[in-house]
Amino acid sequence: MPWDTEPPRPEPVIASPPLREAFLRGAKGLCPACGQGKLFQGYLRLVDECSHCHTELGRIRADDAPPYFTILIVGHVLVPFVFMAERAWHPPMWVHMAIWPALFGGLSALLLRPIKGMTVAWMMRLGLTGTEQGEQTAVMPPRRTPRDV
Repeated sequence: MPWDTEPPRPEPVIASPPLREAFLRGAKGLCPACGQGKLFQGYLRLVDECSHCHTELGRIRADDAPPYFTILIVGHVLVPFVFMAERAWHPPMWVHMAIWPALFGGLSALLLRPIKGMTVAWMMRLGLTGTEQGEQTAVMPPRRTPRDV
């Protein structure tokens, strides 16, 4: 066994950007780490890795957080207008049902992607990269037949 006199060199640490800058990059659909590569492959699907800095993005699982934040924001923005319209004009119910669902759906669709980008940036900043529990592989339980019972 050879004797090393030099201590092992640590891998270079890539400095993470400030949270505000990472949020803005994520909202624009850019890699939160470098701001150069794309974050999304489709409407909401993340790319496997950044094409510029090769940061692994595909394993980050934002799950239900972006829709939750989107509903929270859209609700707080539009619900006061629903109440103001009802109080000021007393429109019939069919007018409410023709206008508000379309506005809620449209605004939610517009905000969901930027909010998911900001959520991914926040998760990266917190160190939640999808590798916290090691390699995740799906294991199917053994199939039981009537003879096994």
